Amino acid sequence: MKISKEAALNYHSMGKPGKIEVVSTKPYHTQLDLSLAYSPGVAEPCLAIQENPLDAYKYTAKGNLVAVISNGTSVLGLGDIGALSGKPVMEGKGLLFKIYAGIDVFDIELDEKDPEKFIQAVKAIAPTFGGINLEDIKAPECFEIERRLKEELNIPVMHDDQHGTAIISSAGLINALEVAKKKIEDVRIVVNGAGASAISCTKLYMSLGARKENILMLDSKGVIRKDRGSLSPQKAEFATDRQDISTLAEAIAGADVFLGLSRGNVVSQDMIKSMAERPIVFALANPEPEIAYEDAMAARPDVLMSTGRSDYPNQINNVIGFPYIFRGALDTHATAINEEMKIAAVKAIANLAKQPVPELVSETYSVNHLSFGPEYFIPKPVDQRLVTEVSVAVAKAAMASGVAQIEINDWDAYRAQLNELMGYESKLTRQIYETARKSPQRVVFADGEHINTLKAAIQARDEKFCIPILLGNPVHIIKLAHDLDLSLEGVELINLRGDEEATRRTRYATKLSQKLERSGLALDEAEDRLYNRDYFGMMMVELGDADAFITGVYSKYADTIEVAKKVIGIREGYNHFGTLHILNCKKGPFFLADTVINRLPNRESLIDIARLTERVVKTFNYDPVMAMVSFSNFGSDKGGSPEQAHQTVEFLHQNYPEMMIDGEMQVNFALNTELRDRKFPFNKLRGKDVNTFIFPNLSSANASYQLLQGITNAELIGPIQMGLNKPIHFTDNEAKVIDILNTIAIAVIDAMIEKNRQ
Repeated sequence: MKISKEAALNYHSMGKPGKIEVVSTKPYHTQLDLSLAYSPGVAEPCLAIQENPLDAYKYTAKGNLVAVISNGTSVLGLGDIGALSGKPVMEGKGLLFKIYAGIDVFDIELDEKDPEKFIQAVKAIAPTFGGINLEDIKAPECFEIERRLKEELNIPVMHDDQHGTAIISSAGLINALEVAKKKIEDVRIVVNGAGASAISCTKLYMSLGARKENILMLDSKGVIRKDRGSLSPQKAEFATDRQDISTLAEAIAGADVFLGLSRGNVVSQDMIKSMAERPIVFALANPEPEIAYEDAMAARPDVLMSTGRSDYPNQINNVIGFPYIFRGALDTHATAINEEMKIAAVKAIANLAKQPVPELVSETYSVNHLSFGPEYFIPKPVDQRLVTEVSVAVAKAAMASGVAQIEINDWDAYRAQLNELMGYESKLTRQIYETARKSPQRVVFADGEHINTLKAAIQARDEKFCIPILLGNPVHIIKLAHDLDLSLEGVELINLRGDEEATRRTRYATKLSQKLERSGLALDEAEDRLYNRDYFGMMMVELGDADAFITGVYSKYADTIEVAKKVIGIREGYNHFGTLHILNCKKGPFFLADTVINRLPNRESLIDIARLTERVVKTFNYDPVMAMVSFSNFGSDKGGSPEQAHQTVEFLHQNYPEMMIDGEMQVNFALNTELRDRKFPFNKLRGKDVNTFIFPNLSSANASYQLLQGITNAELIGPIQMGLNKPIHFTDNEAKVIDILNTIAIAVIDAMIEKNRQ
């Protein structure tokens, strides 16, 4: 990907200059809010912290605040460009902390090259922060700066240039060695580069079992040998007494592992050819690696290759580590990031690459499948599991090694907290999945040959809340599963058009014709309809051969709705059915109906939709506070949809007085409790926040949920079917795997409720 100068400058200057800002986490609109935030209310937490300094974690942002500090002496590939010039990089680092681990950052650029003065400046500001990330400080000064600050401060300090690459590359090395079937204590390692990162990588490799006598390190002058004068203490530690090797070509011959942290294009194809069988090459110079990926693969097809670039497999990217290492350290109020915590991070990252890869990762990199092996032995930066796997491992290591100041006792709750913090999971979605796992149900899928349906069905099986039944050509499904490396164990495949299903089709057709004989459906016509996936799947549920049915990828809503009405029928006590979407955002879940089925509902339709919605919202353990929305308020506009909504509310108030619903009202009054109660003090919802919206027609409901999702990027669950006699649920051809998975969980819960109702 080529980035132009103009594009980069425009990105940083457009709108509000820079990449980060400070936002308030507390209310500030009233005089009381301001008095609590500052004087006089702020005195109380000040006095509490004076009495107990650890209360700073309780009453201030310290526990989630990291300083990214640099003097600009070694900025990326730009060198010593100065503190101010390095500020865009530090802001960028702050952005990564926030988006990957939810950590707030102040970037601090110190215009100071003297190590002692730099150390004193950092120490002076340290009370502000829960941790310090040193960045882009040149060697050898960086070693002493980090050592001193770690010794003299009681908060985590890490120079990411040293340890970030070391941690990620160590995880990659562990896994690459496993793929190559080699042991770390036996392999010969060549390290080209002797800066802060190279030194740190080599030390961590030794902590993991690499032997010093098997390591050769080179700098710009060649192999670092003991007979060379004026070596720094860091280089001297890795100097060899071998006299027969001076150049990189000589060093790399027969080596098992090459680690490059130097400059581009210094390794030739002949050098790669000279390495041992199944060589491991980490060419990490940026932007050009020591040898191009294509050249290395052409020279040795058996090479296991990593670079620092995202456009090739196995990218070694520090963002896989530092946000989560600090997350675990902050959440235990750790006083340091020690060797045990770093090794815990290494192992957690390495182990994650061996687990099944989430759909989001595959979608991001436009591949159907990733699995542990030569082209995937390091997790991708977008893997959302990193925040839980690495942070938990680091937090546990902090506690075990004695640097944690608080203990985490419930690790499941901590994982849930991390997922909620990052917006990867909510209490509602966790509740849905946990409920579904209590009683796995047989779910039949109309679209078994669709890639996303298959992936979702298998994941639901693995999540232990679904026993999948896939309709489609078994040969096609088996091939697709093989291509995706998915196991079909425990999955029933049904070729509804095959001869082997003739008896079942006849049985279903007989029951269907009996049910619809007064609607003019003869047996032979019913038999023809049983070749349709929707008819077949719904009859499976109707006759108890399955507990729930999911359809919609290959069919239109309008067609499926008509089949559902005929085969399944509408629940007793209602004349209509509908759908509901849940929009899950920071303010909590909002329930919106009807979003799919009823285009122009009349008063009777709206009454049923409101009653059904109330029932469904309660199944999620929420008390529905419902607004019948329109473009007018409480009868101010006569006729049309406002009048219809007004009459609907009037009927519900008279016949279902316990239902917490009012309207018609405009959306802004529904959302603003204070405004609604002041303007319309008679409203039934007084003092309550609306969480459920009943719309006057399909256009407004459908447009509203899609608009809100697009603007807020909120989690969307649905459509959730309401009012059919059996658990029949819908999706569409744009549904992602996670969308279908959510629908499966809802269908399972619906089936559980249906069984309890019988």
